Amino acid sequence: MGMIIQGATGDWEVVIGLEVHAQVSSNSKLFSGSATEYGADQNTQVSFVDAAMPGMLPVINEMAVEQAVRTGLGLKAKINKYSVFDRKNYFYADLPQGYQISQFLQPIVGEGTMTIELKDGEIREIGITRLHLEQDAGKSIHDQHPSMTLVDLNRSGVALMEIVSEPDLRSPEEAAAYVKKLRSIVRYLGTCDGNMDEGSMRADVNVSVRKFGDELGTRCEMKNLNSMRFIQQAIVYEANRQVDILEAGGKIKQETRLYDSVKGETRSMRSKEEAHDYRYFPDPDLLPLQFDDAYIEKIKADLPELPDEKKARFIKELKISDYDAGVLVAEKEVADFFEVVAKGRDAKLSANWIIGDFFGNLKRTSNTLSNTPVSADSLGALIDLVKDGTISNRTAKEVLEEMFDTGKDAAAIVDEKGLKQVSDTGAIEAAIDTIIAANLDKVEQYRGGKDKLLGFFVGQVMKATGGKANPGVVNQLLKPKLDG
Repeated sequence: MGMIIQGATGDWEVVIGLEVHAQVSSNSKLFSGSATEYGADQNTQVSFVDAAMPGMLPVINEMAVEQAVRTGLGLKAKINKYSVFDRKNYFYADLPQGYQISQFLQPIVGEGTMTIELKDGEIREIGITRLHLEQDAGKSIHDQHPSMTLVDLNRSGVALMEIVSEPDLRSPEEAAAYVKKLRSIVRYLGTCDGNMDEGSMRADVNVSVRKFGDELGTRCEMKNLNSMRFIQQAIVYEANRQVDILEAGGKIKQETRLYDSVKGETRSMRSKEEAHDYRYFPDPDLLPLQFDDAYIEKIKADLPELPDEKKARFIKELKISDYDAGVLVAEKEVADFFEVVAKGRDAKLSANWIIGDFFGNLKRTSNTLSNTPVSADSLGALIDLVKDGTISNRTAKEVLEEMFDTGKDAAAIVDEKGLKQVSDTGAIEAAIDTIIAANLDKVEQYRGGKDKLLGFFVGQVMKATGGKANPGVVNQLLKPKLDG
């Protein structure tokens, strides 16, 4: 269901399109050999090319081209064997050349589609317009000096993939689901690390509103949003702002706006430039990019199994639910972890343990999957102990907590603490006989039809064995004795 704003003049539909900038996973920049590592001291990863010194010529980074093609294939998009780099001209302190090398009319990747799934299980197909390669600008820093803006060029020239969607999104939830899915795909492919907090994935969000059935309204673009939460908040604020203006008889100006996450509002940054304002023209320093089918096929052959295919396989082959499969495939590391745990075991049980207690303990101990003290093999070994009756499910939950706190494996904790379930029928039978003899009045009541007393007897046997009797064995032995 899309976002509908109820106004005084009727219902308004919100229309959203996204331009996501994903930093290519590559050790060097798009047209120079400078490093791309995050967090380096300012201006320490800048070559003469990045600083736009006179006479410096760009040289294309083949790795960045390959990563763009991989991403295009992962998005089921058309790969263009002929593409052109253009100069996009604008003047800004952190753009040393006075232009950005980008792609305009002939991008490396054309139209594709991406499937998103919403919370209510609704599936939406979102069109991808294009993916093109471009270089990032530097960074202006405004808070280091009382009267001057400082410029850090470490990011200048870093390779970006700009992935542009069709205006097919209709709510903040859909926009967040789209970014989340896109992030998942590029992380599976290894083409972008998706670290939004480090700026290696950020979104420009285009929002417009219209009455149902009308033509598209005038859009405003909000730049550089780097979290799902901010994307959703900015859409809600901006859509309501536009409806208020239109209902008051005003017009929407096409402009670029900034989202202020502290105040929770958008504000005007500059009037939106049209493509002709940038005076695009083919970059004379770079030849058109050309490759053949064999190059594409080689990259295609090396693609990993992607989230949608993995999810379908988990449901079909491992018989786990649609919901569980969705949770497990969202991050490649989780899917890989699950496959190790589930190998040769009950997949549904493995999924339940991972999604429930394992994730719960990760959160409790402030760990992530990359530094978990409990490996997939260790969790699998714990599940085996439950499955073969060595410990109860309840005991296993306590053992898992201890595994997280101490790093020990399940078998060691069970031995140390004497937590093994008693499955020895002789010992359990002796306990049952003692309890029946001590509660003959209740045995009579049970035989007289008071079935609920079975729970009382099970409880007494468990108590007598220090909670260690295997409940399955207790039930098996107790019932015939009570029935007489």
